[in-house]
Amino acid sequence: MKRSQPYNCGIGPAFEIIGGKWKALILYELHGKRVRTGELRRLLDGITEKMLIQQLREMEADGIVRREVFPEVPPRVEYSATPAGEALNRALGPVAEWGQKYAAARTRTSEKAS
Repeated sequence: MKRSQPYNCGIGPAFEIIGGKWKALILYELHGKRVRTGELRRLLDGITEKMLIQQLREMEADGIVRREVFPEVPPRVEYSATPAGEALNRALGPVAEWGQKYAAARTRTSEKAS
């Protein structure tokens, strides 16, 4: 987290950590399990490898993702959510529920207008 000014509420630091298109989705895919980079890329349709690595590095620096390298040939790397990441994932659950309801309502509204 790079911001030096105080926040008005907790939403500011939370969205600074998960802001953007991919971080919340990455965190969702890491919920309760360890995942390799290639598998994450397959799970996140549309993300480039460069963007995935960049987002994972930022999330690791913010302390919500753990990177574990296994000394094998070829090397194996797995990512998982830290306890802080798991707590953030749980906090995002109600936001995800709201998003599903909102998307469904928008779909119904646009179907009626057609």
